[in-house]
Amino acid sequence: MRDWFESLAERERLFVVAAGVLLAFAVLYLVVWMPLDRAQRNLEASVDNWEVSLAELRDLKGSVATADSGRTAPSDLNQSLVVIVDNTLRQRALYSSLQRSQPTAGNGIRVEFENAAFDDLVLWLGDLASRYGLQVQSGSFSAASRQYDGRVNSTLTLER
Repeated sequence: MRDWFESLAERERLFVVAAGVLLAFAVLYLVVWMPLDRAQRNLEASVDNWEVSLAELRDLKGSVATADSGRTAPSDLNQSLVVIVDNTLRQRALYSSLQRSQPTAGNGIRVEFENAAFDDLVLWLGDLASRYGLQVQSGSFSAASRQYDGRVNSTLTLER
């Protein structure tokens, strides 16, 4: 290759060197700079998105805290678990997914759901924890079916 390069005329050598430098810059730009720049812009957009989401969640946290204050009446805490579960499932429109609920030994209840919306189920569990002091002691979740995304079959044991 060196022999070929030296056999070129001065003007041709200058042209080959300039083309080589231009090619090196093009490869450097296309292979290194563009992917790094694109990744940096994507990260900036992701950070902006997270900041907006975090600000919205902070606003929601304040509104939920004020809405929940004074919401639990002392009589609610004395209700049987069957009544609490029944009432709260109806409030969250999950009652149609309930297959069975039965009290357990001690101060607990076992509930089984079929084809329940996962998001609603999690919100319902949050309601039970914050309003009635019920905690999940054990649970299992499985996808209901492929045709219903976000729907689960679940068995939960709740206790005070």
